[in-house]
Amino acid sequence: MVLQVVNSPFNQDQVELLNRLLPTLSDHQRIWLSGYLSAPQGAAAAAIPGGVPSAAPAGGAPAVSKEVTVLFGSQTGKSQGLAKKMTAKLQQLGFQVTLASMGDFKPNNLKKVKNLLIVVSTHGEGDPPDNALSFHEFLHSKRAPQLEDLQFSVLALGDTSYEFFCKTGKDFDQRLEELGAKRLSPRIDCDVDFDESAAEWMNQVLASLSEATSAPAAVGGNISSVESGGESEFSRTNPFQAEVLENLNLNGRGSDRETRHVEISLEGSNLQYEPGDCLGIYAENHPRLVEELIQALAWNADELVAVNKNGDKLPLQEALLRNFEISVLTKPLLEQAAKLSPDKGLQELLAAGREQELKSYLSGRDLLDLVQDYSFKGVATQDFVSILRKMPARLYSIASSSKAFPDEVHVTVRTVRYESLGRERYGVCSVHLAERIAAGDKLPVYIQNNPNFKLPDNPETPVIMIGPGTGVAPFRAFLGEREETGATGSTWLFYGDQHFSTDFLYQVEWQKWLKNGVLTRMDVAFSRDTDQKVYVQHRMLEKSADLYKWLQEGAHIYVCGDEKKMAHDVHRALATIIEQEGGFSAEEAAEYLTRMQQQKRYQRDVY
Repeated sequence: MVLQVVNSPFNQDQVELLNRLLPTLSDHQRIWLSGYLSAPQGAAAAAIPGGVPSAAPAGGAPAVSKEVTVLFGSQTGKSQGLAKKMTAKLQQLGFQVTLASMGDFKPNNLKKVKNLLIVVSTHGEGDPPDNALSFHEFLHSKRAPQLEDLQFSVLALGDTSYEFFCKTGKDFDQRLEELGAKRLSPRIDCDVDFDESAAEWMNQVLASLSEATSAPAAVGGNISSVESGGESEFSRTNPFQAEVLENLNLNGRGSDRETRHVEISLEGSNLQYEPGDCLGIYAENHPRLVEELIQALAWNADELVAVNKNGDKLPLQEALLRNFEISVLTKPLLEQAAKLSPDKGLQELLAAGREQELKSYLSGRDLLDLVQDYSFKGVATQDFVSILRKMPARLYSIASSSKAFPDEVHVTVRTVRYESLGRERYGVCSVHLAERIAAGDKLPVYIQNNPNFKLPDNPETPVIMIGPGTGVAPFRAFLGEREETGATGSTWLFYGDQHFSTDFLYQVEWQKWLKNGVLTRMDVAFSRDTDQKVYVQHRMLEKSADLYKWLQEGAHIYVCGDEKKMAHDVHRALATIIEQEGGFSAEEAAEYLTRMQQQKRYQRDVY
């Protein structure tokens, strides 16, 4: 049903609102609405909270607010996508929604909020995402107000392979309770496969809000569309089978590193991306690990096992190869495994007081280690497989501009191989790409949009890029984009690796961009070519006066690469430069960087 303007009593804005609303209504909602419209005017207005009457409802109870604030803290865009999805659902039910990044939300307005929904990920070792830092700090400070009139709920995103799983979401949930706020619905913690958990949280919150306001509840549905690129049918839950066009080793002969440059066709997918976005790749486990695991448990490789809640079945070997995570151990997995194993040693490892021993065991071990160290004799294959989590996609910063390479996407992947506990270990996706993928093969892929790592809107804005190793990938995309669009702002790249002669990734392209002016300056640090190791942060400090001048002229800073050490070293170097060159105290330099983050002038894609 589409309402036409001709001979209609509605104006154009009202027609557009009605045409957006009507297709979304269920049969139950249509019946309810027709009854509401046919009721006497006063009764009808009273039937919907926020209707015409200004008087309190019968009994003197105050009207429940239909205003909802949705705040997200997101590093890669997943939390932001879910927050947008939740906002759309609320608006369909007639709620007035304010959607904002935590970095853009003014904390002093929190006292005015009645219904607050938080969607937040945990970054690194229990840290808030960059755009949640200031709000997290405010809420945990003495300036945070009492919030007795606030209702809230938290959706926390995380990864159970990290020790501090969903810590940021837990922090917000606990702190809001301490400040007197009441939960609309319990916090839900999501692992990397978050669709079902996120949908459950949305439905619980919608039901709770709808009950409080007498609005019709809209439950069910899925959230698979939140991460798809543009209007494409392909997404994280429905990846595109993309053909590999090129797979090259970027390192020179004699290097002890292997870095793959992989070019992938997106033709026919309608997947769209911008510089700063990521490519999700569903890789396969190493066949040798799968075979050794089946042998260790004396399983039949051809036995059919269910691979999802729908009961779809695959041969065990294929399921372990493609569907399940077997290269990482997590505490939740061990807790489930302990229920199956007759070995009391595993239960003892999980006992209170042995947290450090458990942490040490989880680090660097995989499923084969677990079944070799503890007995699972007599455990049914399906029972064991059922406790495994789904194979998560691996995300890589996109190394190409779609304007420069239409219908293609490029990634830069460092191959991970190492020996531990007497056995060779493999990076799941990196070794899959290095050893078992050639031009013409297919890979399941999707685009993960990242609105938190984007070039400035103004093409004249100076840009400083800091990306050692494979962290340089998005800056190849940045410069390719700026070349295609004719951006005139100055650009400065800090790049580092081990050896100039063998590890200078994309050297010819940087030199071309330096020659034609797309890249204004480049400073490099090759740590193994000198007696004393030199890294990108050292080059930054050497150029501190110029770098500070760029900052004063409005330059945006981008950092990509290792979160555990490099990103912290670069952050400290920036703080030192601001302190020394600007004459600031350490506290003032820290505030300077915080303001830059809030202004989106300091963005990081670190992992």
